[in-house]
Amino acid sequence: MNLSIDKLQEISNIYGDSFYILDTEQFKINFNELQEAFRNIYPNTYIAYSYKTNYTPRLCKVVDRLGGFAEVVSDMEYDIAKKLGVEPEKIYFNGPYKKAEAVKELLLAGGTVNVDSDYDLEIVKEVAINNPEHNLSVGIRCNFDVQDGVLSRFGFDVNSKEFEDAIDTIRQISNLKLDGLHSHFATRSIKTWPQRATGILELVDKYFEEAPRFLSLGGGLYGKMADSLKAQFDVEIPTYEDYANAVANQFKAYFKEKGKQPMLLIEPGSALVGDAMKFAAKVVSIKDVRDKKIATLLGSIYNINPTLNKKNPPIKVYHNEDNDKEQLTYEDLDFGGFTCIESDYLYRGFSGELAVGDYVVFGNVGSYSVVLKPPFILPNFPMVECNNDTDEIYLIKRKECFDDLFHTFKFEF
Repeated sequence: MNLSIDKLQEISNIYGDSFYILDTEQFKINFNELQEAFRNIYPNTYIAYSYKTNYTPRLCKVVDRLGGFAEVVSDMEYDIAKKLGVEPEKIYFNGPYKKAEAVKELLLAGGTVNVDSDYDLEIVKEVAINNPEHNLSVGIRCNFDVQDGVLSRFGFDVNSKEFEDAIDTIRQISNLKLDGLHSHFATRSIKTWPQRATGILELVDKYFEEAPRFLSLGGGLYGKMADSLKAQFDVEIPTYEDYANAVANQFKAYFKEKGKQPMLLIEPGSALVGDAMKFAAKVVSIKDVRDKKIATLLGSIYNINPTLNKKNPPIKVYHNEDNDKEQLTYEDLDFGGFTCIESDYLYRGFSGELAVGDYVVFGNVGSYSVVLKPPFILPNFPMVECNNDTDEIYLIKRKECFDDLFHTFKFEF
């Protein structure tokens, strides 16, 4: 992505003073590199993109065109996939709550539902019994200890009677097929990935005479990031190859003599989209508050880091050369947001030249920033994409307006 102050001002003149910049080419590179890392070891690996991480339709369509699947966790996300024309066979429905109508529609269309609880199981049973002419594909979400110190709330405890009963129930219904096993653990630590593979393969050994159609290890992978961001973690950030080596070799060895290799599904979100989006915010003011320098930006921590993890993202300042404001050199300046929350800081401890009217561009903001941004104080900013070959600017998401936020409220009483 080739950015310059001229390009930022061009975008600003059309769409406003702050905006997201999507880098679809970087997203494609990430998708292909991650998939290749796994396929080099276990060829029957597929990526099911986590829509919840960043459901920008442009990205979801790219995944579909690259041969990836849609991993959705709500009827809303399922609707996104449908509107984009994703084939039902390429949609995997996870999540702890599923709307019954969406489950029915996807199952009857040929998609896959991964049962998370007895609540899901009852919905699936009813669909199967009422539609005996349809063969339905389901998986079961498995919860076991991966030694991450976290008690996950997703899936059935594999050591419980409920898990045994769920498998028996599915297999007792003639048109319902247990096509696979699913697991999801939020921790991104590479140390947990071998346990994921071991846990799933032990369940295959115990419950399947023939290899199932798919086995999913879920998401929870670190993506690419700048060295300045890596240094703020207390662990070494794994590469795509590190994750692949941690699990794909186990799959390769286990199924080598089985005659059939099930699909190995991984469900990345942040690992694909984290570095595929930037946020550009204009400097509105700079002030000195009791010997502390603070610059206010037309942006918020909720635009770039709604999980509030207190890490400084990578940044680059673009100086407005046509500005009549003087460039001054600052030490330990903080970038504050436009909201009225005291803790709304986008970056702490900036040192360098800055003036009102400059742009601060934040990197690694593609993960959860758009989908978790609350409608607080101001509507959200637009999203654009820049074509480096043609120098064209494409609108991906327009700026939100008053009516977008308030059309569901009543104003007359």
